[in-house]
Amino acid sequence: MENRRYDYQPITTRPALRWPNDARVAVWVSPNIEYFHFDQPIPNFAMSKVPDVRGYAQRDYGARVGVFRMMDVLDKHGIRASAQLNSEVCIHHREIVEEGIKRDWEWLGHGVTNNLPLTAYPAADELSVIEQVRDEIAEATGKAPRGWLGPALAETFDTPDHLAAAGFDYLCDWGFDDQPAAMRVKTGRMIAMPYEQGLNDINFFLRSNYTPREYLRQVCDQFDVLYQDGERSGTVLCIPLHPFIIGVPLRIKYLDLALEYIRSHDGVWLTTGGEIADWYYQHSYEDPGRP
Repeated sequence: MENRRYDYQPITTRPALRWPNDARVAVWVSPNIEYFHFDQPIPNFAMSKVPDVRGYAQRDYGARVGVFRMMDVLDKHGIRASAQLNSEVCIHHREIVEEGIKRDWEWLGHGVTNNLPLTAYPAADELSVIEQVRDEIAEATGKAPRGWLGPALAETFDTPDHLAAAGFDYLCDWGFDDQPAAMRVKTGRMIAMPYEQGLNDINFFLRSNYTPREYLRQVCDQFDVLYQDGERSGTVLCIPLHPFIIGVPLRIKYLDLALEYIRSHDGVWLTTGGEIADWYYQHSYEDPGRP
């Protein structure tokens, strides 16, 4: 089956992409702010049984402690986060949302709870679930989200169409490029935003068992190549974070050091996912037609 959501276009044959002030790299930081139910298994973790005391408590540490430690580091570097938000956080962990609002964070839809990917719902309910997430985040933050990352990056064949119909216009599940790319949807418009490029802290520390120092080195290595490539055409670096991972004491200073390294370079646009989408739509977007 051919993928008709977007066209194949090698980066070497595209017109050069230029960011504001001719920056080489657009850098956005995207923490996953998630809610987990104690009586449900944690997806994608084979050992997760109910009750998964260890897994649940580890994630609850992020909501109780880690997220606020992470906020302090982002504040130090003047970075507004683009937070992937489970809408149930707005109900159960409202204080996190209030602190993010004080910092003028951007909020993206990230499902209802991270216990349930979109693929777990009946197909007939998918659009209504997306609309529920949109409406609950809008009520809590004062603004409807534009961006979306599915729990576990899971989608059905219809997810991009449902998201566009609900007013979303950029999608982070598709990690196929170092630049935004237009996607085909039945109504509205959609771009794929670079998000999962290998720097996800949950992959580093829970799945690959890297040390914090190795994490720092690899964030800097990723930045160095994108910075070099960005001299020809602008690139995007996303730093995905999970407060229960990066927010523990032995790791947080390495996020601080990575951001310090990135900020030491000229030609870096520290921004949000929504601002990247706005610039791309205004300056580079071409309607790819319908699927």
